[in-house]
Parts: sequence; C-alpha cells; structure tokens
Amino acid sequence: MVVVGGGISGLAAAHALASGPNPPRITVLESSPRLGGKLAGAELEGVPVDLGAESVLARRPEAVALILAVGLADDLVHPATTSAGLWIGDRIRSIPPTVMGVPTDPASTIDVLGEEAADQVAHEPELAEPALTEDVAIGRFVADRMGSAVTELLVDPLLGGVYAGRAEEISLAAAVPELFAKLRTAPSLLAATAELRETGQRRNADGAPVFAGIRGGIHRLITALEQDLQARGVQIHRNATVRRISRGPGGVYELEAGPVPAPTMLQADAVIVAVPATPAARMLAQVVPQASTELAAIDYASMAIVTLAVRKRDWPESATGSGFLVPSVEGRTIKASTFSHAKWQWSADAGGDLAVLRCSVGRLGEEYVLQRSDEELTALAAADLREAVGLDAPVVGALVTRWGGGLPQYAVGHLNRIDRVEAAVAEQPGLAVCGAAYRGVGIAACVASAGKAVTRVQAHLEALATMAR
Repeated sequence: MVVVGGGISGLAAAHALASGPNPPRITVLESSPRLGGKLAGAELEGVPVDLGAESVLARRPEAVALILAVGLADDLVHPATTSAGLWIGDRIRSIPPTVMGVPTDPASTIDVLGEEAADQVAHEPELAEPALTEDVAIGRFVADRMGSAVTELLVDPLLGGVYAGRAEEISLAAAVPELFAKLRTAPSLLAATAELRETGQRRNADGAPVFAGIRGGIHRLITALEQDLQARGVQIHRNATVRRISRGPGGVYELEAGPVPAPTMLQADAVIVAVPATPAARMLAQVVPQASTELAAIDYASMAIVTLAVRKRDWPESATGSGFLVPSVEGRTIKASTFSHAKWQWSADAGGDLAVLRCSVGRLGEEYVLQRSDEELTALAAADLREAVGLDAPVVGALVTRWGGGLPQYAVGHLNRIDRVEAAVAEQPGLAVCGAAYRGVGIAACVASAGKAVTRVQAHLEALATMAR
C-alpha cells in the first residue's frame, strides 16, 4: 500500500490503515523535506507558534479522535475566547449572529451595515421563495436578496477567511451545505438562516466547545502521527516526488518517483493520492484521465501568515476577544488577525512577558501582495494593527510564512466536479483520493476524507487477500 502525500490527509490515511485490522505494508511518499502540509510550527522568541492551521473543529469527531489516538489526549485544549470582531471604518465592531456571514436577525446588523442596508435585509422575506435546485455563488446570491453590503461586510470576511477567496465566486453548496439544503424549501433566505441559527443554539446548549487545539500548537499532531506510524512499521520517505501512476500487468499500480534522471519505480496493490489537486492531476493523467482533467481545473489561492511578538505590557487593554476579520472593501493589507495569547491559554503561559498574534495577508488574485519582502509585510501588518487596535509599540519578533497555492477554491459546481472525480477514480480498483481539494478544507474534513479513501482501498485489499487464500 502506498500513500502519496505526507500532509494531514495522507498521514491520517496511513494511520487508519496501520491501526485497522490486518494492516498492509504501508509506504508514505512526501515530495517536500518535511511532513505536515499546511500544518507547520516554529518558535518565535522562544514561544511555540503555529504557522498554518491552528485549530480543529471539535463539533466533528474525526480530528479530535485522531488527536486522542496518537496520545495527545492530555494536551487537547479549547480556546479561552472565540469572540472575534470586524474591522470596519474607524473601529472593531461586534459580528452579528450569522450563518457564515448571512444574517439571522436584521436588527442586529445595523452597527455593521447601517440602517438602510439592515432594512433591506429585513425586507428579504418579501421576495420570491429561493427554491434553489442548483448550485450558486453564495456572495452573488446573498447580494441579490439582501444587498451588496451583506456580501461585502459580512459574507466576504467570514467566508473569505476560510478559503482566502472571493465570496462572489464560492459555491454555496460546497461552502455552506446546510444552508443550501434549507434553501430548497425555505420561504426566504432569512427564514433559512434563522432556523439554522436556532438549531445551532440547541446543539450548543450542552456547552461543548466548537473548536479544539493542542497545547504547544496543532502542528504537534504531525510529529505524534509520524512517531505512531513509525512504531507501527510504516515507511515514510521525504523528498520523494511522485510524477506518474500507472497500472501494470495484473492490475498492480506502478509509481514513478524521485529525480527525472534516475527515477525510482515502486509497485503497490493499492494507492491513496493525498496531495493538492494540481499534482494529483499530473500523477493521475495516465491512469484516470477524466479525473485528471477535472482536478486540473480547481484553482488555488495563495496567502501568508505574519506572526508577531510584542510585549504584554504594550498590549492595549481595549483590544479584547480573539481577534478580528477585515472585509476586502476596507482596503487594508491584513484580512484577519488572531490574538493567539488571548485565544489560547497555553500561548499566554508560554509567552511569559510576550504576547503572540498573527495576521493573514493575501487572497485569490492578490498574489502581488505576497511579492513584498518579509520586512515590508511585517511593517504593513504592524501599521494595520496600530490603526485597528491602537498597538503603538515595537514588534519584538516576527515570522512570515508564505503559503503559495495554499487553499483550494470551491467554485460553483464544485461538488458535482468532485462527484465526477470520485466516480472516475472508483473505476480503478484499489485507487482513492483524499484531501482539502474535495469536500472540506478544515483538518476534520481532511481526516474524514482520508477515512473514506481508506474504506475504499481496504475493500480492495481484502478482496485480494481472499483471492490469495
């Protein structure tokens, strides 16, 4: 069994295989010098920091179950606060109740939208019923029904923060599937969001945290996974780029990896491809050309994380909560900021007299922003923070982490595209795909995607074992 890709999806797939019944011999091939993909960590002025993803959705069981399975139960933590705001105009404003930026109560949006725009939201139920039967771009759909201010000031920062994309182009069915399902029968968009909000409040009545992290950073999951896999006999190879996958005599998969002048050929009974859509399209071009074509059409956005350390004594008392989001129309450099020292108690404890925070920079179509030097990005982020929260103090330390092609874009029709990809891949016994490009970009969604891929290849491996007996 070969797993191509050593990010969270590939490692989760390898773990599910290795810890399951009758585990096969497993080899993981990762093209880069390190494991983890978008999960990475470092130290800034001696304080542990996450350089990519920093939390998992605890309301889904997959990621938390994996954290427990690799021995990190004692280090599982939850945010001290998740109260984020919106930087609009001259101050940070409270985010009104929404479903991924779509309002549930018109009156609560006045401070963000203004009275005229809030009034338009209130009159949305007077429009014809949505009766959605096919996918639409969430930003355009919401603007048509509630006004452009809702898309620009609420949907864009909340949804754009997840995908580093533009709300006007993001699939409603893929990004907010529960809302899309409601809009098939709901009398209005406002009625649909109000019902979903009420359902969510009932679900949250037990007080269970929505998000979870790991003391010292979520990137520690990768180290724990690697140690667990090696203890189970899984072979892990870095700097092993797979260029092509084909099927040889008897249906055995053949993988061409390594440098072009001196390639290494590997054979496997089954293969899980757990890499981003672009390299996946390249390696599957011969064995599943239809899936390859579909995957090649998925766009990716680039962004950067600017991690800063400042003295706690210099942190403004007025800067409360876990951070803030920034609508694109505000024209700022940063798109969001997380006050790590306030959000995570472990960060506050580890920091001593230092406070750590992080800023997101760049979105789809804004690659030019990332061409600035580390020093420029750090200065721009610090300038925005000075204006946003009054942080008028020197930065003690900074790290700039660039994620080129970091986030897949779920365009309109994305789920239909993925259906076609998975159907084409399913025609090849023992082959499966998983990762952020398919049905969710979060860690929990990636782990779930890996589990689905494992279920598929396990059935094939069991069939081969039965034939052998």
